[in-house]
Amino acid sequence: MVVANRLPVDEVTTAGGRSWRRSPGGLVTALHPVLAAQHGTWVGWPGNAAAPEDPTPQPFELDGMRLRPVNLSTDEVERYYEGFSNSSLWPLYHDAIETPAYRRSWWESYRRVNQRFAEATADQAAEGGTVWVQDYQLQLVPAMLRALRPDLKIGFFLHIPFPPVELFMQLPRRAEILRGLLGADLVGFQRPLAAQNFLRLTRHLLGLRPRGAGVEVDGRIVHAAAFPISIDVAEIEGLAASPLVRARAEQIRAELGEPKTVILGVDRLDYTKGIEQRFKAYRELLAEDRLSVPETVMVQVATPSRERVEHYQALRVKVEREVGRINGDYGRVGVPAVHYLHQSYSRSELVALYCAADVMMVTPLRDGMNLVAKEYVAARVDLGGALVLSEFAGAAGELRQAFLCNPHDLQSVKDSLLRAVHVDQSEASRRMRAMRRHLRAHDVRHWANSFLSALGVPTTALPNPEGTV
Repeated sequence: MVVANRLPVDEVTTAGGRSWRRSPGGLVTALHPVLAAQHGTWVGWPGNAAAPEDPTPQPFELDGMRLRPVNLSTDEVERYYEGFSNSSLWPLYHDAIETPAYRRSWWESYRRVNQRFAEATADQAAEGGTVWVQDYQLQLVPAMLRALRPDLKIGFFLHIPFPPVELFMQLPRRAEILRGLLGADLVGFQRPLAAQNFLRLTRHLLGLRPRGAGVEVDGRIVHAAAFPISIDVAEIEGLAASPLVRARAEQIRAELGEPKTVILGVDRLDYTKGIEQRFKAYRELLAEDRLSVPETVMVQVATPSRERVEHYQALRVKVEREVGRINGDYGRVGVPAVHYLHQSYSRSELVALYCAADVMMVTPLRDGMNLVAKEYVAARVDLGGALVLSEFAGAAGELRQAFLCNPHDLQSVKDSLLRAVHVDQSEASRRMRAMRRHLRAHDVRHWANSFLSALGVPTTALPNPEGTV
């Protein structure tokens, strides 16, 4: 069983009524083959707020998965999701780039929703089954589930960073969060340092004794380790090699005026992504005549995100003000210096953008992994392009041939960007080939199989990338 904040489906309305279709996200891609092969169940919220009197939707089947919806009210979406999850935990876990906010009512809603997820899972799980809980919205579920169903094997994976002791200690209800995670048999993180932070906290905050790469809790050992998440490399490569996507990439460059250098950013509009710093570095390089328009153009895709949360509303204003400033100072009639796109794009359109870009800028101030960086590398089947990557993205630990930068240091960002713009083609191809080799060996199925194997699920039960057992 998989337990996540969202079900892996989107509701669609057609002439024949409402139906469901599978979501295109990376987590779904990773876990769908596993669940389908094992006739597994996915527990999650369907994405629409329910009225108090609304009954919980019945479980249903889709693409070989059994889906168990969990209702959330409008109040719970505001307090559990937008409140404690994304205004308290998210900023704290990302090094407090923005000041976390804490309200007691948010915590109560978070605890109540986690209990509902645990009960729904306990009701659906087979005797002695395996449950894999996902991410920061459900950190209390492992312990709650263990109390209800001690027969289960429970894994937890955190997709975002896990903070050091000094930051985590600021969190109200910190001990409850830690005890919630300790309900799992295996706690997975993106990077080894996050696993070390977790183990240090269990000793510092709860006085528990370490046992190798784990900790002893109530007579059992809870293991903690890093399992860097990845992408469906074969899917991205297939799209990048398709004639339609290649033609679209050429069309994009033509629409941009056939510049010498296309710089691309693709991010959720989130304060952790370093979008403002990226724009400032670009503006300074234009001001210093080290880059110029129209020879160079920047395209920034900023996917709408959490627009009801105050931090995100303020960020949008600042980002769009900076775009206006750059275009006002350095753009020309019909030739903007920055093409800013605050909208979502299809998978194929994003891959076309990756193929069209000479330089990809991925400069988060803090990120658990960042799959956009990996998608760009996977899309460059031509061995073209160059990746500028923040040292503070988890992906930097794997994509070592990228042009690494410190996004908190504008000079570092500027220097890395210029190196990427002016890199010799043979060196760029060598760097891209090495990163692609690593990605192919560490795709999303490798991630899922490595975690589940560590949890004790026999690897012979897991499908390989070709879908055979």
